[in-house]
Amino acid sequence: MKKDFALVLVIALALSACDALAFPTAAPVGPTPVIPTAEVIVVTVEVPMEVTVLVTPVLPTAAPTETPLPSPIATEAPSSETASTEATAVELNPTETAPVANAPAGGLASVDASFLGDSFEEITYSNPSFSLRCQPTQIMFNAVTKDPAITAVDFYYRIEDRNGSTISEWKNPGRMQVTGTGTFSMTIAGETIHPDLRKALAWFDFQLVGLNKGGAAVGRTEKIVQLVTYSIDCP
Repeated sequence: MKKDFALVLVIALALSACDALAFPTAAPVGPTPVIPTAEVIVVTVEVPMEVTVLVTPVLPTAAPTETPLPSPIATEAPSSETASTEATAVELNPTETAPVANAPAGGLASVDASFLGDSFEEITYSNPSFSLRCQPTQIMFNAVTKDPAITAVDFYYRIEDRNGSTISEWKNPGRMQVTGTGTFSMTIAGETIHPDLRKALAWFDFQLVGLNKGGAAVGRTEKIVQLVTYSIDCP
């Protein structure tokens, strides 16, 4: 009986060993590792708006190589054929110097010799002023030439406003009358002045141009300015 029990026990142990070999005990399963989830951090960054500024380069203005001069008044009186009858105001030339009037015996005023040029010997005028409506209303000019080639003399005048800063263009009222060999005369009335040139108070500037037989200018005076006064009414 004991032998049978021992045999059964051996067989049981043998079977147990076979089971262990055939079916190995699984390794204990540990806890599933938890993979940490990455935390997403959202950061808001304010980006300033890009502003495009268009810069227009300012180039320096080139200085003129020469200082422009004011429009000069013609140094030569125009010919009688091209003299204009329209009044056009131009700037007064400040460089012009008025001659000094001389009053010899006989009541006539004479122009200073420095303004007579190379062809004229003497120029006189009857009075220092004349007017459109007041006495005297006319003025007489006399000229004596020393150039035998001069057979005629053109008379030119312009009006310089004494209450402003304008001066007219030269006007040609005609040729002086021949009164003898080398002598000429002209009388100008206040009403002769072009209506567009009449001023309340003005200087009556004048210039003489000597012509030969062919009508060419062969001599002239300087511009004789600020000796004679012209007015519409009594100054």
